[in-house]
Amino acid sequence: MARELTVALVGATGIVGAEFLRLFEERSTPIKELRLLATKRSAGREISFRGTKLRVEETTHAAFDGADVVFISATTAASQELCPVARDRGAIAFDDSSAWRMDDSVPLVVPEINGADLRDHQGIIATPNCSTVPLAQTLYPLMQVREVRRVVADTYQSASGAGTALVHELRQQTAAVLAGDPVNVEQAPKQLAFNAIPQIDVFGEDGYTKEETKMVNESRKILHTPDLAISTTCVRIPTLVSHAVAVHVELDRPLDPAEARELWAAQDGVTVLDDPLNGGYPTPLESTAQDDVFVGRARRDASHPNGLVYWCVTDNLVKGAALNMIQMVEWMQEDGIL
Repeated sequence: MARELTVALVGATGIVGAEFLRLFEERSTPIKELRLLATKRSAGREISFRGTKLRVEETTHAAFDGADVVFISATTAASQELCPVARDRGAIAFDDSSAWRMDDSVPLVVPEINGADLRDHQGIIATPNCSTVPLAQTLYPLMQVREVRRVVADTYQSASGAGTALVHELRQQTAAVLAGDPVNVEQAPKQLAFNAIPQIDVFGEDGYTKEETKMVNESRKILHTPDLAISTTCVRIPTLVSHAVAVHVELDRPLDPAEARELWAAQDGVTVLDDPLNGGYPTPLESTAQDDVFVGRARRDASHPNGLVYWCVTDNLVKGAALNMIQMVEWMQEDGIL
């Protein structure tokens, strides 16, 4: 039996915070004390958890005293400030922003792939970008039997990847368009309703967005392949939850799609749904509130003899954020390092 933990959750009232609370309940996470933390504006709210009402407190440095684990789901600036504070006050900080992912001293982990990296933590641990997780988790089993020479990944990312504000804006825009009313655009570069936006975050000098660069660098770090040739295009689409990725992989030699399906089926955290003639393929709607990465539409690449093409989807708030961090804690408890 894993020992009960004192847990602090920063961003408890946010869209990812709600998933943490749901998953704590669902997985019976052994929690002795749960501290719900948020901004001053959200402090004072009450949230039901395991039959009691917990009050949300303002995030302060002192709130981390005595905590075993601190989950931080806030802004990058907040993570830059709070992670070292949590660490220095004796907790392990698990962060889902981009603040620490590429820091050489900070493990960037998908437990099913590189859980052993958790043994080298120095008090701060990062979870990958929500679009990186499904790509890495489906590439990993292929890399156990083939050399991956090149990857092209194009994403179809939901509004919730940008937070609650864009979800609300998408709903408002959709209602406005259907009613023939003017559309308000504040949270994304262009109108998202009935549209697709090939820009997530800002553009760099090389023409790639920050989101696209994150996927490249994070995949290399998680998979321990610093020279992996990978190119991405990240697109925001008008869905509420779950990110999808169309992946084209060039291998050192051919891989039959049937063998790829067997490899995925044997991979923890991956579910194969691949019977396209009968409607068997994953979509964002079907993947919402599910734990796994779903993969399907595996086929030979018609443009390359050693190519494989497939489609994968996962809930960006669950496996793409909260669940992955909870699984890190579970891995560490099973390993005896927490």
